[in-house]
Amino acid sequence: MSLRELARVVQTSEVTVRRDVRALEAEGLLDRRHGGAVLPGGFTRESGFPQKSHLATAEKTAIADLAAGFVEEGEAIVVGAGTTTQELARRLARVPGLTVVTNSLLVAQALAHANRVEVVMTGGTLRGSNYALVGSGAEQSLQGLRVSKAFLSGAGLTAERGLSTSNMLSASVDRALVQAAAEVVVLADHSKLGTDTMFQTVPTDVITRLVTDEPPGHDDRAATELQALADQGVQIAVAGASGGATGAGNPQAAGADTAPARQQRRDVPLPGPRRQVPGAGPALRTATALGEPNTGNERARVADLRRR
Repeated sequence: MSLRELARVVQTSEVTVRRDVRALEAEGLLDRRHGGAVLPGGFTRESGFPQKSHLATAEKTAIADLAAGFVEEGEAIVVGAGTTTQELARRLARVPGLTVVTNSLLVAQALAHANRVEVVMTGGTLRGSNYALVGSGAEQSLQGLRVSKAFLSGAGLTAERGLSTSNMLSASVDRALVQAAAEVVVLADHSKLGTDTMFQTVPTDVITRLVTDEPPGHDDRAATELQALADQGVQIAVAGASGGATGAGNPQAAGADTAPARQQRRDVPLPGPRRQVPGAGPALRTATALGEPNTGNERARVADLRRR
């Protein structure tokens, strides 16, 4: 149920309901979600595409705008399935010379009329709930593939387990996509931070960068998780952290025709060398190697979010 509906039923304010929901979650009686709450133990549940497409739309738009700025002309990348990656694909249509490998019909559809982008689809069996190709056919078609970056989404992200999803077939294909990439970029809005689901897709030490939105001041769980991810060497890029907005009213986050705003990127510098993961390809590049600006005050900003 949404917070608005809960407030209507119990005849109180959304502020009061939000506080009560936090207390009930601490007792294990429910799980918080973006703008509402669900019954606990949702490790095996997964919303269908129609439900997902209406959740956190402004946040997904801002994340996609920011993530598109990490894609260079002439690159070869893989893009996984999901509503956030679909938003990213709409912006990639403007990148000349790009090659996109995907198992998502929605990503392919978003790029179908981009005359400067080559789209390569995996084989596999169609999974209708998210319009993705899964199974052994999809995984086998990715063998021997090598690209510069993988852009993935999921159902949950924690510092302890990394990115996860509630479907075994989707998780298996996502792992194959990761094996094909030198760098892994995760797209996840703040409601997924601190959420753990059944099947791990990308361990934390394999994630190069997280692109997310600014957590609200009352969301201590998301702020804590951001700090923990940064401590483990994940570069954090926060949409709207430098004046760009995640709200629907901001023109910079309003639609696919808006050019990616690189000046909005704020990455947490790596605290130390990253661990090399067997089978994950070449060593992942640090923020310094990538030429990213050193934003040493990012941890202080995240710590301030935690205090709030």
